[in-house]
Amino acid sequence: MTTTSQPVDLNTPTFRSGTESVPRLDEGTTLTGKDFSSDQEVRWCPGCGDYAVLKAVQGFLPDLGLRRENIVFISGIGCSSRFPYYLDTYGMHSIHGRAPSIATGLATAREDLSVWVVTGDGDALSIGGNHLIHALRRNVNMTILLFNNRIYGLTKGQYSPTSEAGKVTKSTPMGSVDHPFNPVSLALGAEASFVARTIDSDRKHLTGVLKAAAEHRGTSLVEIYQNCPIFNDGAFDAIKSRDTAAEAIIPLVHGEPIRFGAPDDSGQGRLGLIRTDAGGVDVAEVSDVGEDAVLVHDAHHSDPSQAFAISRLTDAGYLNRSPIGIFRQVERPTYDDQARAQVATAQSNVKAEEVSGSERLGALLGGGDTWTVV
Repeated sequence: MTTTSQPVDLNTPTFRSGTESVPRLDEGTTLTGKDFSSDQEVRWCPGCGDYAVLKAVQGFLPDLGLRRENIVFISGIGCSSRFPYYLDTYGMHSIHGRAPSIATGLATAREDLSVWVVTGDGDALSIGGNHLIHALRRNVNMTILLFNNRIYGLTKGQYSPTSEAGKVTKSTPMGSVDHPFNPVSLALGAEASFVARTIDSDRKHLTGVLKAAAEHRGTSLVEIYQNCPIFNDGAFDAIKSRDTAAEAIIPLVHGEPIRFGAPDDSGQGRLGLIRTDAGGVDVAEVSDVGEDAVLVHDAHHSDPSQAFAISRLTDAGYLNRSPIGIFRQVERPTYDDQARAQVATAQSNVKAEEVSGSERLGALLGGGDTWTVV
């Protein structure tokens, strides 16, 4: 299987970088992917897409120019959550579904860290669903990598929150009757400031998206389509096969018309996205609707409605239509920056008042609604 590399929008808006406050490497010091590889034996099933993502991350981290001790990976439970073991950075294999909550506390307390969360479709969207959406709406400065293989792999092949309706598994022998989550739509609905989707086997695209996500100030969510060769092999054949990828993958590049499919006489994709009368998005032959009707992707628009409409094109069954790239990338105040600013203001006010510690404690205990019980 091969995947056609798609262009990636790396033109970030002009606001504070996600790694700007993290200490840089000393001048003249360089790191390589090997420096970010731990001494632990990597243990996933042969052919698992996690291997490709791990190599891409290890190869990309040196480009950040950050010290290893200022990078931390926090995971939950699942196959992907073994990630921290294999990286020579700080890390934590935490509690099922709670990685975003732990990362929120760490990002708030330690501005000098580049905080990453590694999770799967089961870990993030089932038991961890609330923790994920609240991290997204708060816009905490962290990067979340959501590995989506559309199955529970670690527990041996039960259906997950992203499995398609009718999926036959050990836990749904007659087919799943659940309606699956679309992780990108979910993130956009939670007002996430950076939302992207990429593919495990497309190293160029994956690395480009990771770079843009790491440079974003706020919560970056990157959904990674990741194949499970043991319990859900072939789930992404439509977007990985040479025969179907051109028709299935809809590349999103900020500022460019959204075209895809086999090239026409101009060398561009013959298909394009257009606005519908109902306000949604649909696929049309460019020759039928004209160039001016083709939708131009705007990842930096403050209103996520268009990005959400594009995300709804994703086929929940066999992914015969799947937008790939950065859906949304906007500036919004971050939770941790604002929380630290409040603490700094409070400390400044206390210092200005020049009161003793015991006086501050007494004012705290006796302030507000208090009662004397006799």
